[in-house]
Amino acid sequence: MFSWFSSKQKISESLKLTTDIHSHLLPGLDDGVKTFEESKEIILYFKKLGYKKIITTPHIMIDAYKNSPASILGKLSKLKTFLSAENIEIEIEAAAEYYLDQELMNSFEKDEKLLTFGKRYILFETNFLTEPLNLKEFIFIATTKGYTPVLAHPERYLYLQNNIEKLEDLLNRGVLFQVNVSSITGYYSKQSQQTARKLIDKGWIHFLGSDCHHLKHIQLTEEASQLKYYHKALSLPLLNNTL
Repeated sequence: MFSWFSSKQKISESLKLTTDIHSHLLPGLDDGVKTFEESKEIILYFKKLGYKKIITTPHIMIDAYKNSPASILGKLSKLKTFLSAENIEIEIEAAAEYYLDQELMNSFEKDEKLLTFGKRYILFETNFLTEPLNLKEFIFIATTKGYTPVLAHPERYLYLQNNIEKLEDLLNRGVLFQVNVSSITGYYSKQSQQTARKLIDKGWIHFLGSDCHHLKHIQLTEEASQLKYYHKALSLPLLNNTL
């Protein structure tokens, strides 16, 4: 019997993600890797999976990770030096995963330099339980200033799960969605997995990201590549490989 999966899998065999846009691979800056050796192990795994470019995104969160563009770019330079000494060739850049807090809003007010990727895409996250009161204000200000907001892992927020109307409203306001590859495997929760599937079914994702903090996450990326919904996601016009 003809199956959807077999046909889609054949179509997508030639499609591969070659750019990852969400990870935590700069040692000691946040809850990601702690050493350059850890970074090396994960980056070699990315290379094994066919990735050519990594845009790593340390947290910037005033209450937990007080990083700045200067500290992030400084650590990026050290990582590049380390990889070069190890004869590991891969294109690596840095942006940030901004937490939607008052410090981020203040940065817009002051017109401070923000770390973005591609066409002024700004990766951001919110608290996981309730919609921030300033979410719509943030989106308006960011887009007015020429940024394109990219919401990290929308499938993981409780206030967005089972809320198609809210997700569609964010899209209509100009927000792009980045789904975690590991969500497709059910790693975070069944609810996150189901929401990721709904977003894929509707074609409402623009980026896939590893959100890699440690070796397990990149291993999950490999595991996800065997699943139907990963191949269905790859059939969408994702923006990863345009960067």
